[in-house]
Amino acid sequence: MDARPRAALRYRVEGMDCPSCASKIETAVGRVAGAEDIRVNYGTQILAFRLDEAATPRMAVEDQVRKLGYGMSPVEAPRVIPGEPGTAAEAEVRSSVRQPWWKGAKAQLAAVLGGLTAAGFAASLAVPALDHWAYLPGALLGLAFFGRKAVAAARAGSPFSIEMLMSIATVGAIAIGATSEAAVVVFLFTIGELLEGVAAGRARAGIEALGALVPRTALRIEDGAAREVPAATLKVGDLVLVRPGDRVSADGEVAEGESEVDESPVTGESAPVSKAEGAPVFAGSINASGALQVRVTKPTSDNTIARIIRLVEEAQEAKAPTARFIERFSSVYTPIAVAVAALVAVAPPLVLGADWDTWIYRGLALLLVACPCALVLSTPAAIASGLAVGTRRGLLVKGGGALETIGRIRTVAFDKTGTLTEGRPRVTDVLTLTGSERTVLGLAATVENGSSHPLGRAILEWAAAEGIPLRPAKDSRTIPGKAVEAVVSGKRVAVGSPSYATEQAPLPSEAEQTVTEWENQGKTVVVVSVDGTPNGLIAVRDEPRPDAAAGIRALDALGVRAVMLTGDNPRTGRAIAAALGLDVQAGLLPEDKLREIGTLKAQAPVAMVGDGINDAPALAAASVGVAMGGGTDVALETADAAILNNRVADVAALVGLSRATMSNVRQNVAVALGLKAVFLVTTVAGVTGLWPAVLADTGATVLVTLNALRLLGYRFKGVAAHG
Repeated sequence: MDARPRAALRYRVEGMDCPSCASKIETAVGRVAGAEDIRVNYGTQILAFRLDEAATPRMAVEDQVRKLGYGMSPVEAPRVIPGEPGTAAEAEVRSSVRQPWWKGAKAQLAAVLGGLTAAGFAASLAVPALDHWAYLPGALLGLAFFGRKAVAAARAGSPFSIEMLMSIATVGAIAIGATSEAAVVVFLFTIGELLEGVAAGRARAGIEALGALVPRTALRIEDGAAREVPAATLKVGDLVLVRPGDRVSADGEVAEGESEVDESPVTGESAPVSKAEGAPVFAGSINASGALQVRVTKPTSDNTIARIIRLVEEAQEAKAPTARFIERFSSVYTPIAVAVAALVAVAPPLVLGADWDTWIYRGLALLLVACPCALVLSTPAAIASGLAVGTRRGLLVKGGGALETIGRIRTVAFDKTGTLTEGRPRVTDVLTLTGSERTVLGLAATVENGSSHPLGRAILEWAAAEGIPLRPAKDSRTIPGKAVEAVVSGKRVAVGSPSYATEQAPLPSEAEQTVTEWENQGKTVVVVSVDGTPNGLIAVRDEPRPDAAAGIRALDALGVRAVMLTGDNPRTGRAIAAALGLDVQAGLLPEDKLREIGTLKAQAPVAMVGDGINDAPALAAASVGVAMGGGTDVALETADAAILNNRVADVAALVGLSRATMSNVRQNVAVALGLKAVFLVTTVAGVTGLWPAVLADTGATVLVTLNALRLLGYRFKGVAAHG
């Protein structure tokens, strides 16, 4: 086994604007000795691969790609430039800004070819005898440009490239004296190439805009003063000031201050989120009201925005099954179409004695009809738009394969804690037996003060929200599994289970009945006793998320069944499931969840939705794993998709988006193949010629691209629209 080290290289390839370009580059690099694990993303213009530099220097790969007519520059980690912002750092940022599309080489070529074609038309009108020669400069210029790329692609392993088909058609047209049509063909083809680049640039702008959310500068607190520094220089542990109206410059946690933060640019959550000491904040979110001091927890290269961008780019590199099928189909279809075009050109003259010029002309036109651009573009263009729409809403999907599968699922299996519920118990009910509700809660909170137990924290949070003060307590002790006790105002107060309280004194019949009712509703009940006498009951439950029931109904409306798989006790599981309106399997160990997922998957595609931590095996076993997780590392890395804003309704939104995307793909394929079928018939019949054929191919490419871009305006319907 060859254990020689291989360098991981990433390049930006200027001019790579379509799947056909990406395929040629992938084939060319694949023929280089020592190159492996090649990933090409035309959406972001990134080429990534591993290279054994002992076998082949990286310059050889760069030359191979440049020979195809593309620009090549290495992608490096952001370079931190010391010094004050506004000088060299910003100059480097400005230098990386892309030039407008009309200043590019293709736009300039289109302008020159348009001018030459127009001049040829004017000259042929003025002097009809010059008709053949008047159009020749435009035809030859286009042939020189695309012919060079065709030859390079053929040498690199792609003999049936679109440029090759164009070049053969142009040479043939010149040979039979149809120079006017040859000039129009290369001009229209250049316009088509230009439009592809513009469309790809528009889709690419979405990811670039995401990166622009993180401010370039930050206010780092040093020696009690805030000093403006480049955000890229921030290190883990630094303290930064975020003023009202500022964007947060780094992932971190609030060290001091309280405010509301608009996280919609990152998670899609429309309502501002309250932040206090210890709360996490994401780079790119907007501070709304109070000043915050934030302790940096992630370097700039690994903040939430950076990880989202990486995941989206990787998702675009991962081809959907439909896209892979169409690429395989095109690799067979194009050579066959070329052979058919050649047969059309020579068979009638040889067999039937037909006119050579007429049938060569029709064969050349058929060659242009065979161009597979629109067909190859049909799937990745729609997938890229679907991924971009999801990212804007806080729905991260790791690749076209996952996006395609989500729309086919028939069952969604939900974990309970932290997925359908908030993962944080809350006080739901209080029953007083002696005294007031505030007294009962105050005594319980005093005893639980300092507790790390979830029930204790729930009681303390409720008391704080109600403004109930805590009294002094002493002699605190915990009786494991039974109660917590302390002396408050000279009396021993216990907060314990109903069974423990009954050991001290019997509960009134009303209280016993209430305990039974609350426990049947899946609530945990504690009894507050003073010197052994019950004073009141407190019920605590991990409550469903506010949108959980509506999210389940939204799935049902899409024809998708929902089921809860939980390790919680059956009584609690049944109570939560009944409130939400879904089936439940409770008391499950991780291996039991795996078995249930396997059973469901055998019937139809199934999605598993969990918190991305305890449910990792089930997430991996499902047809699609969806992690709920507010931007955490686990949520972003574990599953096939992640819901950043913790909305249950967004599971239905994912299904709807997937179905809309695949519907867009089917429309694109129908347009691409439909137009080719029509022009195949009209070309062979002699109704249409060379320039209508290339116009049909260009037109199909434009229609497919516009239809895919239309998906960027997709509106999430029903409950999923406002969660």
